[in-house]
Amino acid sequence: MDAQRARTLLTEELDQLEDSSAVTERPAPGDDRVGEGLDFGDEGSRAYETMAHDLDENTRRARTARVRAALTRLDKGEYGRCDVCGEQIDDERLEARPDTDRCRDHPEDVAQMAGPVEG
Repeated sequence: MDAQRARTLLTEELDQLEDSSAVTERPAPGDDRVGEGLDFGDEGSRAYETMAHDLDENTRRARTARVRAALTRLDKGEYGRCDVCGEQIDDERLEARPDTDRCRDHPEDVAQMAGPVEG
């Protein structure tokens, strides 16, 4: 993949990720919606909503970090090479996952794709 195409894909993805961060809103703790027909049993639903939001936010942050790292590799002339074996990553894979730093022979594990867990 040529550098201009990669930069376009990565920049578009970064813009989408940054736009999505402004849209998501964490459910307010202690938001008493009993008056809206909800009862205290719905507290579990609120907890689930909060956990789901936090997971989405962590995933968005990790994805943003991966895209920024790919842009850095692009600036350094290191984009499109596998971090494990050094071989060129095929264009089809880069089109599907422009932020990847691994070839098909060295796929990321699920934990790595999600990014570091912040505490």
